Amino acid sequence: MTAADDPAMERALALAADAARADEIPVGAVIVDVDGRIIAEGRNTREETHDPTGHAEVNAIRAAAASLGSWNLEGRTLVVTLEPCPMCAGAILQSRISRVVFGAWDDKAGAAGSMYDLLRDRRLPYRAEVVGGIRADDAAALLRDFFEQRR
Repeated sequence: MTAADDPAMERALALAADAARADEIPVGAVIVDVDGRIIAEGRNTREETHDPTGHAEVNAIRAAAASLGSWNLEGRTLVVTLEPCPMCAGAILQSRISRVVFGAWDDKAGAAGSMYDLLRDRRLPYRAEVVGGIRADDAAALLRDFFEQRR
């Protein structure tokens, strides 16, 4: 964990809370540059956009690529409140994000160390550094509260 991870996770948690208020699964993500400045952000938008790829990570990656004018996000860090799923892990690898920091582990669909470990799979041509469990309790509480309200 670096000094930039906590403020970035704080913003990702705020985005996740925004998602919950919009009746989306509460996941938020930001992408930071090497100096820890947020260059893009995203939150889940599947319900509002009717887009199955509307995950926080994908939305943040799209915003970062548009902002930088390049698909190549090497040297950047993705900070997300929930462990990325296989689709998001694929997008992370395709965009060459160097580092992924996440909050809560996803024991059902996680692809950064729990169910799968795509981001560090040596058989793939590109890998990312992974740091999990940052502010995990806060991220898990948002998810737990969201689903409890729907039961």
